[in-house]
Order: sequence, then C-alpha cells, then structure tokens
Amino acid sequence: SMILENLKAAGVQQAHKEDRITFTALTGWPGRYICAEGTFMEGEVQRRAGIFIGPEFGTVSRADLVAATLRAIRRHGAGVGMDDIAASAGTSKTVFYRHFGDRAGLYRAVAHSVDARIIAGVTGVLSEQARPGTESGPEALTSSSESARAQRLMRAAVVAYLELVEVDPEVYQFIVAAPLVPPKERSSADPAAVTDVMSSRMAGLLADQLVAAGRDPEQAAIWGQAIVGMVRSVADQWLRSGASASGTDRSQLATDVSTLIWGGLASTWD
Repeated sequence: SMILENLKAAGVQQAHKEDRITFTALTGWPGRYICAEGTFMEGEVQRRAGIFIGPEFGTVSRADLVAATLRAIRRHGAGVGMDDIAASAGTSKTVFYRHFGDRAGLYRAVAHSVDARIIAGVTGVLSEQARPGTESGPEALTSSSESARAQRLMRAAVVAYLELVEVDPEVYQFIVAAPLVPPKERSSADPAAVTDVMSSRMAGLLADQLVAAGRDPEQAAIWGQAIVGMVRSVADQWLRSGASASGTDRSQLATDVSTLIWGGLASTWD
C-alpha cells in the first residue's frame, strides 16, 4: 500500500535525531489492518520488526519493557545483553534507550520493580494481620499485639527476600551484581544503591510499627540497614550452597533468621 511505501522511504524517527530506523525491506501482511514485517540493519546485524499501524495497537510502555527484560533474564541468565533483551520485547535497543536513557536507567527500573515485589509481600502480610481474628499464629510468640505484629513484619521481610532468591535466582543475581551496567555507568546504577532502597523501605515499615506501639522511631533507619544487610548475607550463602537443596528449606531459614533478628529487637516492643 502507499502507506507502507512511504514508511519504507521515510523510515521511523526515534527520540534522538541520529536514531532512525531505515528499512531494507517491508513486506505487507494480509488482513484487515495495516501490518507488515520489516527488516533493518543495526550495525552489522540484520533485525526484524513487526509493523502495526493504527491507534488500536497502542504503544510500548516502560512497564512492558521492564517485563520483557525480566523474561530475558530468566531465559538467558543474569548476564543477558541488550540484544537478547530487545529481542524478548520484539523491538530494538533504540526503543529501550529512548525510554530509559541507557543501561543504567534500565537496571534501575528493573531493580525498582523487584524492590516493589518484595515490599508488596511484606505489606500484604501486614494487611492480612490487620483483619479481625488474625493476631494469633506461629509467629506471634508474645502476648503483645504490637510485638506480634512487629514479629510478623520481620518474618515477612525475610520470607519475601528468600523467595526472590530461590524462585528467581537469575533475577536476584542481576540485581545484586548488575552485570548489564558497564563500570563507567555504575555511578548512577550502583547495586549497593538497591540495598539502600530496600533498607529505607524496611526502615519506613519499622518506623510505622514503632509509632503505632507508642515508641520512638529514631533507630529505625539503622535497624533497617542492619536487617537487610544480614538477610542478604545469609541469602547469598544459602544460594551458593544450593538453596533448599542444601538441606535447609526457605521456611526454616526464614524462621531461623527472623528469630535472630527479633531477639535483638524484642525489648523495644516490651
């Protein structure tokens, strides 16, 4: 059709002036909508792209690209490169750079997604225990409801972290090692910053619990850092040992670690 002929001649302009996709071939697909398969060169590599024209197809969002990155990590491992990530999304690297700026920006977006997943697991437990009749349970080892709630918070955080380590080990390694990001870009995507974000979230949850119990939340930031550091150290060693195949399953390890943590915090709620 004339539209496809014009598209082949004009190419597709990306966000930056120098970023333009120029098709070497564009073959239309039969059907009701204007669709085609295009080929273009990215350096020395020939790429393929599906072309769909019309508002009914929408656009690729940041969330779509993060989800595609996670799929690529699970398929190819923590050391996945941008070529495989772009292929997983069915688009070009240029589209990723338009949304995230560079590899460091993509890493931060993936790290934020994983962090949100861990925090969702923790807050889900807090929401559940806030319902009537949920104050009792194996983690409620004291008679104080505030103390029991804080204990559940500790264990929920450990369980959520260990679940990521065991269920998504490649995603976990991608987050803690950031192999995608070259050294020159590490200043804006330091893996340690991810731990800091988790620690800050943990500190916020702790502070909320302390205030609810009528206690001073001043030490919450230090405790958050200490808890996340301890759990990460234990999780790394557990993963290197084979995770549940090491003879210690996730639930038991979560209980052991959260019991140790609570041993240091219990007096604050007593």
